[in-house]
Amino acid sequence: MTEYNDVVEKQRIMLEAEKWAKGMTDMHMHQLSSMWYDDRPQDTKHKMVTDIRFNSGIIERWQDGVLIHTFGKLMSRQEVLDAYLRG
Repeated sequence: MTEYNDVVEKQRIMLEAEKWAKGMTDMHMHQLSSMWYDDRPQDTKHKMVTDIRFNSGIIERWQDGVLIHTFGKLMSRQEVLDAYLRG
């Protein structure tokens, strides 16, 4: 039975990493058009937005309770695992 310990442990760590990736790193409300990731200045021309950054590397932009854009791309499972293990 012990031959499966490594496989089970790797899966446990992967599940932890996937849960971690869904966590927020920060959230801020603003009306700036100069954020380092922002290529949509029209979003903040007349209204505030809420940007939420996740451990997975994506940033969601919300306005008036509606998701209007997602910046970045989702990491692969291996990239998530690598980032989790680094952090």
